Amino acid sequence: MKILLVDDDIELCSLLEEYMQQEGFSVSLCHNGQQAIEKLESECFDLMILDVMMPILSGFETLQAIRKKSQLPIIMLTAKGDRIDRILGLEMGADDYVAKPCDPRELVARIKAVSRRTYQTNNSQQAIKNLSVLTINDLSLDPGKRQVKINDHIISLTSTEFDCLHLLMTNAGHRVTREQLSQQVLGKKTATF
Repeated sequence: MKILLVDDDIELCSLLEEYMQQEGFSVSLCHNGQQAIEKLESECFDLMILDVMMPILSGFETLQAIRKKSQLPIIMLTAKGDRIDRILGLEMGADDYVAKPCDPRELVARIKAVSRRTYQTNNSQQAIKNLSVLTINDLSLDPGKRQVKINDHIISLTSTEFDCLHLLMTNAGHRVTREQLSQQVLGKKTATF
C-alpha cells in the first residue's frame, strides 16, 4: 500500500515513516499542502495522511483542493483535538481523523480500517457493474435475473451452463482456458495427469 504522509513536522514524519515501513507500507513524504497536490498529479497513492496545521496551504485547504479532483482516502492528523475541527474535516471529505500525539499502532489500525471500507466500496461498485446485461449479437445475458435470451426468447440453462456462458461473454474476444473455466465456474482446479 502506497501512502502519502503530509506534515510540516519533519521529526514526526520520519518516525511515522519508519514505523509504517516496518508495517509493510510504502511511504512518501511532503511537508506542505502545495507539495502534496503537486505530488498527487505525478504519482498514484492508495491513501493520504494529512496534517491540518501547515504552511502555504492548510490541511483543510489541501483537502478541499484534492476533493475537487479525487476521492483518495484521507486521514486528517492534527494537534488540535477541537471537536469543531474534526467535524469540519469530516464534512469536507476526510475519511477519518486522528489527534496528535498519536500512537503509531492506532494510526496503522485506522489506515487499515479506511482501506477495508474503500476496498469494500470498490468491490460493491464492481459487483453492480458485473450485474449489467451482456449482449453479443442476438444473445443477451442478465446476471441479476440469471436469464439468457436469444432474439427475446428465454433460453433454459443449468446453473453451470449459465455460469460458463457468463464467463465466456465477459471475456468475449479473449481466450478462456479450460483451467479458468474449471476454477471460476466449478470452483475447482482441473485434474492433471
